[in-house]
Amino acid sequence: MCSTTKEKENSMERKGFIGGSDCVKIMQGKWQELWEIKTGKRESEDLYDNIAVQLGILTEDFNLEWFERQHEVVLNNHQREFQEPLYTDGVSVPIKGTIDAAFGKCIVEAKHTNQFNNMDSLIEYYMPQIQCYLWLTRSKLTGFGVEGCYLSAIFGNSKWESAFVSANIEYQNSMWKMVSKFWDHVVSGSEPDYLLPDMSISQDKIAVDGMVKRDASKENNFVCAAFDYIKYKDEAKLFESSKKDLKQLVNHNEREVYSQLLSVKRSKNGSLRIVEAK
Repeated sequence: MCSTTKEKENSMERKGFIGGSDCVKIMQGKWQELWEIKTGKRESEDLYDNIAVQLGILTEDFNLEWFERQHEVVLNNHQREFQEPLYTDGVSVPIKGTIDAAFGKCIVEAKHTNQFNNMDSLIEYYMPQIQCYLWLTRSKLTGFGVEGCYLSAIFGNSKWESAFVSANIEYQNSMWKMVSKFWDHVVSGSEPDYLLPDMSISQDKIAVDGMVKRDASKENNFVCAAFDYIKYKDEAKLFESSKKDLKQLVNHNEREVYSQLLSVKRSKNGSLRIVEAK
């Protein structure tokens, strides 16, 4: 089935700017496909029969209503479009994005995904889009700056979660450098190089629900503790299993069961403890 006229017009319009979903593709290294679309050498994918995309569209209103109920807020600025040129490295890039909703100093992005996905993976995947929208709305919603974006996600048909992703200028600046490099290929018409620039921008310092990540792979204390955990985890499981077995061998009318190695004693409140022989 073909796209509607409106969808075709939107497809044509999308060639003249970089949007949030484009930022995701750029940071994923999908330059060739996106470059062909932006330069008119390839048509955008027809998403009319893409059930995952259509489910996201159809559940968006409910998703936002559910968010309002769970957070006890009233959302505004539904489907508001923002546009601003980005000037970096001597290149002007037209950036455009449409937020799903907002309240206070926050924007809200609604997503629908499969039941096997998780919030951490969803945040990592959509981080370029989230930071793009935060940059576009940074001083246009309240006049005092947008603090972050709530990602409101429905997993399958029975689970909902939300997480607050803080705005991060450092990540945005690094991302815009990559976007600028890509857009230079669009403007010049030169095909992207096979060897793309390193786009492995760390998301560790971007706060999610007020908490950040830390890479401890070069910290000896953490690495040693992690090594011991992996090395002895099976022994620990056996240890816990033997504790359980010993306690199950104590009858209800027994206050102590002992051997030459250890005793299992019952306290006055009924709990059992294991005491090694001295």
